[in-house]
Amino acid sequence: MSTGLLDRARAAARPQLTGQVVGAMGLTLTVEGIVASVGDLVEVNPTPHGGLLAEVVAVGRERLTCMPLGELSGVHSGAPVRATGMPLQVPVGEALLGRVLDGLGRPLDGGPPLDAGIEFVDLASETPHALSRSRVDRPLTFGVRALDTLVPCGKGQRLGIFAGSGVGKSTLLSQITRGTDADVRVIGLIGERGREVKEFLEENLGAEGLARTVVVVATSDEPPLVRLKAAFVATRIAEGFRDQGRDVLLLMDSITRTAMAQREVGLSAGEPPATRGYPPSVFAMMPRLLEKAGTAEIGSITGLYTVLVEGDDHNEPIADTARSILDGHIVLTRKLATTGHFPAIDVLESISRVAGAVVPAPQMADAREVRRLLGALRDVKELIEIGAYQAGSDPLVDRARQLAPAIEAFLQQPTGELTDAPEAWEWLNRIIRSA
Repeated sequence: MSTGLLDRARAAARPQLTGQVVGAMGLTLTVEGIVASVGDLVEVNPTPHGGLLAEVVAVGRERLTCMPLGELSGVHSGAPVRATGMPLQVPVGEALLGRVLDGLGRPLDGGPPLDAGIEFVDLASETPHALSRSRVDRPLTFGVRALDTLVPCGKGQRLGIFAGSGVGKSTLLSQITRGTDADVRVIGLIGERGREVKEFLEENLGAEGLARTVVVVATSDEPPLVRLKAAFVATRIAEGFRDQGRDVLLLMDSITRTAMAQREVGLSAGEPPATRGYPPSVFAMMPRLLEKAGTAEIGSITGLYTVLVEGDDHNEPIADTARSILDGHIVLTRKLATTGHFPAIDVLESISRVAGAVVPAPQMADAREVRRLLGALRDVKELIEIGAYQAGSDPLVDRARQLAPAIEAFLQQPTGELTDAPEAWEWLNRIIRSA
């Protein structure tokens, strides 16, 4: 019998003690009359079909402070509360492929119940020990030329996609989802607009893409604790596949909205606001979540996390913290997006910290040369625009101006177009050798 089944059996065999709600304020409930541990679930107004679930977030001598995983409407003082005796359980297993789940791991797509081939495990899990992690030395391709050559990713790497709103983060994620060679994809849509979820599933992902993907959805109208849990549920599902020795691509959109959910939870629990209104728990939560991705003794989780930078400020607290934890960053700029350049990747501002370990030296030389040419062109851009640059003043700039149209064509890629990594490297090499 699996660990999850044993825990559920033990919980069912415990004496059923019932307490009651004695207060509700903001996002918290105060409960008396039952004993539970921090992290356990309790059920308010229990019925045969299930009541309102809440998680114990603080304990006192006689009272529990709980946060609901649903709407508080209809909850009154004296409402009965039952202790479940266990924390939130998350489904893992092969049968999840092709399914869409809510923020608590329950089916959202109208499909069959999660029974056959599914194991339920605790949401909390051990982060792989630093010394047990294997090195990141195998490339993972995305099918996006600009990324596979100039910001290459390795299996087990964690990358951030940094951009303001409406610059193309979600569209780039869907393109990567279709083009990657990862065994399994797990997508967490955290705080998304409800209108965009079906559009993402049907148009961006499609039936073929969904077949080897698990999608976890918590829309912006969900309670903050559900949005926060959704990020950990998606990560826990990815860990289940990694433990089978699979190479998993975990895409989360977005880590910023996860941090905002943690801010709501922390402030409701009485934490003091710190940097830009974010309480300290936000900056403790982020490494706890992001460090779960990466390599392990077997398998890997390659994490791609979108970071919504407020006001296009790439140094705001969440973006700055994410950049310091992740193994590289992809920067999308509004300036490129408004000119119709897709994907709007600023390759000079983007970097992969494992590029040298996953790309052969000759190909790295080609990538460095393209960066050198783009950098030279950027340095004299204003002089060229006002007609102050004289041809022949700098041989590198002259070469960059000659190759600029070819490089621009290489970096742009329509959403429905995918390019194999070998083909992308050959294309880049032809550009370098053409002048």
